[in-house]
Amino acid sequence: MNDIIHNLEWRYATKRMNGQKVSEDKLKTILDSISLTATSNGLQPFTVFVIEDEALRKKLSEKAVKQPQVNEGSHLIVFAAWKSITTEQIDTYFEMVYEERNMEKGALDQYANALKNNFTKQSEEEFFSWSSKQAYIALGTALVAAAELRIDSTPMEGFDAAEVDKVLGLTDKGMSAATLLTLGYRDEAKDHLANAKKVRRPHDELFVKL
Repeated sequence: MNDIIHNLEWRYATKRMNGQKVSEDKLKTILDSISLTATSNGLQPFTVFVIEDEALRKKLSEKAVKQPQVNEGSHLIVFAAWKSITTEQIDTYFEMVYEERNMEKGALDQYANALKNNFTKQSEEEFFSWSSKQAYIALGTALVAAAELRIDSTPMEGFDAAEVDKVLGLTDKGMSAATLLTLGYRDEAKDHLANAKKVRRPHDELFVKL
């Protein structure tokens, strides 16, 4: 079996974790994968909060229906999607493009202006809907990276976003929690699904080849 498929077969949404810490080098690999994930126009319209502090995680677990992984895991990752983007932020992105690719400044002005024109017309709700989708792409990349490292993970939508926003002060930062991810190691003695067979729709139902 292909290694990546083998590791994805191993991966599951871990229900209980044993408190073992994820090493800094492995955590960095997962964060690097998030940084390298695909996003529309390369804008990365989200901020990733990496929370190890136990007291803060305990406070956040109360806002995530007390899911035990938040406390039992090693780290809690909060993907906070932006509610808007400024023309200055777009300019900063293109400055990085010019520098990294050794391009003449202003070479992509038409492209940059089109993005500014598009995004400045959007409401916060419209922009957040788009930026949340970008955050979910990053979440998927992190899940695969963690599986490759044999680090357990649990993606979470079961939380009170408004309350998480309050705890982390996200509203004042112009963003809101889109999704959560816990990282750690499974506790097979407590997790009744640790060795359960993965159930998926058959390929001939899931995929349509044209």
